[in-house]
Amino acid sequence: MPEVETWTGAEARLLRKVALRLSLRDFADRLGIPSRTISKWEQAGAARVPRPHMQAMLDTVLERADPKARARFEAALSERQVALVPSATILDDLDSGQASGPEFDDMSRRELLRLMTMTGTLIAIAGIEDEIDWERIEHLADGTGRIDRETVDEYAALNGHLWRVFALAKTKRHTYPIVREHLGVLVSALQRTHSGEVHRLLCSLIADLFQLAGEIFFDSNRYTDAAHCYTLAASAGRETRAYDLWASALTRHAFIGVYEHQHADARPMLDLAAGLASKGNPGLSTRFWVSTVQAQVHAGLGDLAACQRALDHADQVHHLTGRIHTDGWLRFDGSRLPEERGACYVALQRTDLAEQALDTALRNDISERRRGGVLTDLASLGLQQRDIDQLVAHADAAVEIARNTGSGWVERKLTGLNKQLTPLMGEPRINQLSHKLASFTTPS
Repeated sequence: MPEVETWTGAEARLLRKVALRLSLRDFADRLGIPSRTISKWEQAGAARVPRPHMQAMLDTVLERADPKARARFEAALSERQVALVPSATILDDLDSGQASGPEFDDMSRRELLRLMTMTGTLIAIAGIEDEIDWERIEHLADGTGRIDRETVDEYAALNGHLWRVFALAKTKRHTYPIVREHLGVLVSALQRTHSGEVHRLLCSLIADLFQLAGEIFFDSNRYTDAAHCYTLAASAGRETRAYDLWASALTRHAFIGVYEHQHADARPMLDLAAGLASKGNPGLSTRFWVSTVQAQVHAGLGDLAACQRALDHADQVHHLTGRIHTDGWLRFDGSRLPEERGACYVALQRTDLAEQALDTALRNDISERRRGGVLTDLASLGLQQRDIDQLVAHADAAVEIARNTGSGWVERKLTGLNKQLTPLMGEPRINQLSHKLASFTTPS
């Protein structure tokens, strides 16, 4: 597949006009930005370098293009000899966001811990439209401007943008550098806040963005760092009495315990999250999302009846109308329920119920990461049924997805599957599968 080291307006125009054959409006809709922004890129050509999160969005659009479109793009690059030149307009070193692995180096981690320490202190001190006003954000990022409501609205728009970049990114950890950068901007803004209203709004944005940072760490198997992020997000949500934000941070924190099979330890935090969600916006899906995670706890503890009650409660999300979730920290709309049911029934070893739910999930239009999780659960189901063909076929498919996406979440599920293969060791295909999983997955 063709790769672009640094996107400029010239490459963006080739991608839109030659490869994808889209109008400005359609291309803008695909990127989630105003069409006039793209127009400015194209007019400036190679002299204009989009900002880091836009670079990631363009990478993702190219990755998701069909083979013919990618071939047209590659041919256009060669034919026109588009120069990939550095530009003084780049705000940051884009290398920090590439796949070479520096996303979580010691310096990055120290910077995050510094931000956490500052934020924890500042939280306790009382105090959009589609287009983001980048000039305002850049001016205030230098630490001299005064924070007002309009600026906070711009920060909120950028928060939403980063969640969309995360959702589209093939490898989630590559979004960490730009998320960390914006966290630094928000923490700096909190230091310069004098209005009580602006202070509360910034706390909400910090509660939002630290959950995104936690998601990135969780997908990379860095559970301690993820837990720190979720704890700080919960503190920020509590400070501003944003019950849904607060509940979602606690739910994400509790899910770490669920994922590490510490179900009894996760239950009290989920009970607290459920209580907070009941005080939140009744039009949002928060309380039903909490129920799906509670169902996993009940499944892990072997309580089928309680698990089914929680899943049935979560299913009531389909009765909500209007905008029931956000574009970022709350994404539960009920579409995940088949795979959640399937995972619960696999844990309960109810193969009859699990197979139907997982087959339904696999027929849905889901992300590669989620598909990898469903395939791993189907492999576990094959193991329970002693169906070696199903076990090997689904495990191999999940391994391929994990390799392609770099998802630590899928890798960890495959590690758990490998631990269950012992009873069948000796069968050649099982031995081969175990060797593949042992050499591929991360240690627990």
